[in-house]
Amino acid sequence: MNRAADALRLGIEQLGPLESPVMVIALRGWFDVGGAASGALELLGTGRSSVTVAEIDADPFFDFTQQRPMIRITDGLVTDIDWPTCKMAVSRGDGRDLVIVTGAEPHLHWRTWADHLVTVAHQLGCEAVVTVGAAAEAVPHTRTPAVTGSTTNAELARRLGLSSPSYQGMTGIVGVLQGTLDAAGIPAVSLRVGIPHYLVQTEHPQAVAALETHLSHVLGVETAGVDADDLAHWRELHDEIVDEDRQLTLYVQMLEQEYDRRAEAQIPSADDLGAQFEEFLRDQRPDEA
Repeated sequence: MNRAADALRLGIEQLGPLESPVMVIALRGWFDVGGAASGALELLGTGRSSVTVAEIDADPFFDFTQQRPMIRITDGLVTDIDWPTCKMAVSRGDGRDLVIVTGAEPHLHWRTWADHLVTVAHQLGCEAVVTVGAAAEAVPHTRTPAVTGSTTNAELARRLGLSSPSYQGMTGIVGVLQGTLDAAGIPAVSLRVGIPHYLVQTEHPQAVAALETHLSHVLGVETAGVDADDLAHWRELHDEIVDEDRQLTLYVQMLEQEYDRRAEAQIPSADDLGAQFEEFLRDQRPDEA
C-alpha cells in the first residue's frame, strides 16, 4: 500500500454546489516568515461559515524529528496529540466561496502531496488557486509592505499586471505546487509580502494587513481586518529595536530611500486586481465563454 497516495480524506457528499470557488493556500514554514501568510488566511475566514471537507494525514509527509507533534495533558493524562496535518475548509459568506488550505509545509513526498491538493481543487470545482506567502527581504519596517505577485498563466499575467516566474533553481513546496497546478490546467497566482529581514524573529501585523487587503479585494470577500492596537503595538516594538542600534538605524534609512525611489507599485492596486481577476474567471466558465 502507498500510504502517501492514500493519505487524503475527502468528505464532500453533503456539501452541495459552491459559488465560484477559489482555493487559497498558506503553509507554515519556509514561505511564511513571521506567520504573515497564515495570519492573513485566518482573517480571510473570520465571520464566514466554515466546514472542514478534506485533510491530508501527516504520517507519510513529515519527519517528526524536524517538526514534533504537540501533546495536551489533563489531570496527568495525555488527552490529545496535535499532528501537523493539512486541512481544507470550505468558507462561505456573501459572494464567492473559498476553499482555505492551512497547515504546515510537508517534508516528504511533495509530488503526491501536491497531487492531493489538485484532486480537491478538481472535486470542488475551484476556478483558480491563490498561494500566499511571506519572505524575508531588504525592506524597511517603516513603510507599507508591498505585495508582489506572479503567475505562469499568460492571460492572468497580462490582465493582472503580474510577472511571470523567471527563477530557475532549488524551490520549495509552493514552486512544486505551482508546477502541478499548471500541468492540471488550473490557473494559479502566487502572492508574496516582504518581511524586513532584520526583524524576522518578531510578528508583523502590518504585513498581515497588506496581504489581507489584497486577498479581500482580489477575491471579492469581506475580512475582519487587523486590529489597530496590534498594529501600533508592534510598530512601537520594531522602532525600539532599531533605535537601540545606530548601525541598524542608518541601514533602515538607506532602505527607506531605496523604497521611496522605487515607489511605483510592482503590482496593480487591490481594487484593479479584483476587477481583472473576476473578469478572467468569468471568461473561463464554459457557459459564459
